[in-house]
Amino acid sequence: MDRLLYGVAYYDEYMPCDRLDKDVEMIKAAGINLVRIAESTWSTCEPQEGVFDFSHVTRVLDAMEAAGISVIIGTPTYAIPTWMVKSHPDVLATTKRGPGIYGARQIMDITHPVYRYYGERVIRKLMEVSAHRKCVIGFQLDNETKYYDTAGKNVQEQFVKYLRTKFNDDLDAMNQAFGLDYWSNRINAWEDFPDVRGTINGSLGAEFQKFQRTLVDDYLQWQADIVKEYAREDQFITHNFDFDWRGYSYGVQPMVDHKHAARALTVAGVDIYHPTQDELTGAEISYGGDSTRSLKADNYFVLETEAQGFPGWVPYDGQLRLQAFSHLASGANMVEYWHWHSIHNSFETYWKGLLSHDFKENDTYRSAKVIGKEFAELGNHLVNLKKHNKVGFLVSNEAQTALDWFPIDGTAGGGGGCKYNDVVRYVYDQLYKLNVECDFLWPETESFAQYDLLVVPALYAAPEALLQKINDYVAAGGHLFTTFKTGFTDENLKVFHDSQPHILDRCLGISYSHFTFPKQVKLSGETYHCEDNELKNFMELVNPEGAQVLASYDHYNWKRYAAVTRNAYGKGTATYLGCWTGDAMLREILTDVLKDAGLWGMEQEVEFPVIIKKGTNDLGKEVVYYLNYSPEVRNVIYHGTDGEELFGKAAVTDGQVLEIGGLGSEDCGTVNKRGAVLHG
Repeated sequence: MDRLLYGVAYYDEYMPCDRLDKDVEMIKAAGINLVRIAESTWSTCEPQEGVFDFSHVTRVLDAMEAAGISVIIGTPTYAIPTWMVKSHPDVLATTKRGPGIYGARQIMDITHPVYRYYGERVIRKLMEVSAHRKCVIGFQLDNETKYYDTAGKNVQEQFVKYLRTKFNDDLDAMNQAFGLDYWSNRINAWEDFPDVRGTINGSLGAEFQKFQRTLVDDYLQWQADIVKEYAREDQFITHNFDFDWRGYSYGVQPMVDHKHAARALTVAGVDIYHPTQDELTGAEISYGGDSTRSLKADNYFVLETEAQGFPGWVPYDGQLRLQAFSHLASGANMVEYWHWHSIHNSFETYWKGLLSHDFKENDTYRSAKVIGKEFAELGNHLVNLKKHNKVGFLVSNEAQTALDWFPIDGTAGGGGGCKYNDVVRYVYDQLYKLNVECDFLWPETESFAQYDLLVVPALYAAPEALLQKINDYVAAGGHLFTTFKTGFTDENLKVFHDSQPHILDRCLGISYSHFTFPKQVKLSGETYHCEDNELKNFMELVNPEGAQVLASYDHYNWKRYAAVTRNAYGKGTATYLGCWTGDAMLREILTDVLKDAGLWGMEQEVEFPVIIKKGTNDLGKEVVYYLNYSPEVRNVIYHGTDGEELFGKAAVTDGQVLEIGGLGSEDCGTVNKRGAVLHG
């Protein structure tokens, strides 16, 4: 990539009037150099079966090409037209709730041969009118693809074939692995395989969800293979992955294994939505960026993020700029808003774009103009930022699914509100606030050796080979931080029948067999001094077996058990957190872990709300971002090689006090009210 991409999603099909020329004028004036089109309107492109009309696409391509604005073509397959459902109602996904009903997007069976037939045809027709165009720089496959809970006959037949391959046609092996003798769930003939939607067996249910995630891998690869037939060598193929949703982007996506699905892409892409105003911390931006950058160990595209959106997302003065540079600081080469204009009716009427419903300039648009100008002026310094992180953060879809089946705070009454992502974000967010940058790792990551610290939250389900790899990492000199609910079951959710945590008991120097919910329990000991030390949600009653006890339980009945431990193992150390602390206490524990791993530096002396991110640009220069998420001006001492501010071109020297502008100012989140530091 030779420049920063600054873009918007553009939907000529949705416009209440013809204003393409005016939009192009305003887009150029804002310094926006990219639009994404076509991914949402299959029914407009193909109003009846086999009848195609790409006039909206071609007129936008003509206008953007004339204006020198680049275009991403999205394949229009995530929302199906009515005529298809009328003729083939079974293309709608059958889920646990029964047969689908037309209306929403993303309601189809992505494996259905009829859907695939029509999908391939419309993709090819779209490619024929767009791929050769000079302005088209790449393609987005589908949109926020997931498996949409599809579980109809077609999918379940594929699942049985998958299991027969996995277990080499050995029913006894499958029954044993999944514990299907329980409640007479044993399957004695493949022909007797029951509808898996009704299973109460977590092992079988989790395996089905794992299989469903592979459907996404196959689906995106299918689309990529079609697009590659038309794409030029200079055109990329991407996809906008999304995350677990809590009203904004939050943690590992349960319906997609991003690492596996990204194999179909040449550039990883992502949608990141986050709280704004006083709730903006940058944690979601950082989490999404670290995760997506790690998929291909390279820069990535932010294909969607909010401009203003709902009432709670209207940015404070300077905040849109802070958000944009926060994306770049994590390694993004593109910031693209969803979307250009606000839609005047239907489901997303109030998911507002850069322009409001009146299409006039507004404060958000004027902020975008500032960003566009700065991206154009400084892009050669900021594009292709490369990271050299020393902390690896391991996540697992399998552990996530397992903890959905067996919630951390589950009771005899069922339920439980504590999810895997709650633990992931509990740990990640405190590392973020300590200015620790991370690369994401996955169970199949070949080696952890390049990282000084490996962070493993709630790895509840894992194959023995992965646990041994972690154990070996510590023995070879690595430092491990892991939490409760790690190393409890194998990959089939069968609980290991020795002391917990399985295999990791060696490097951790602990064991436990009891766990409970803390009630009026605090931590005790001399290592940590945080006053906010009351526990919540979950605790394990840990027995040290060689490990140093860093904290115990301040409770009359649990005081004999360890809560936090550290163990020297081989050439490395392993720290175990056996309970769910408050955020401030966790930050103190992680501070101790970072110091033990030799990773405490000057950046860690600067805590949130000032965030520091670094990387190396194409010029071989180190770029340091200072991002202030508070309304007050913050002073930070710069430590490092002499350099200059990118915005003001002023010299910056080691030991100099930098003034970082606060929220509500036009200089929000910039150094000396100007910009990032560049030095060599």
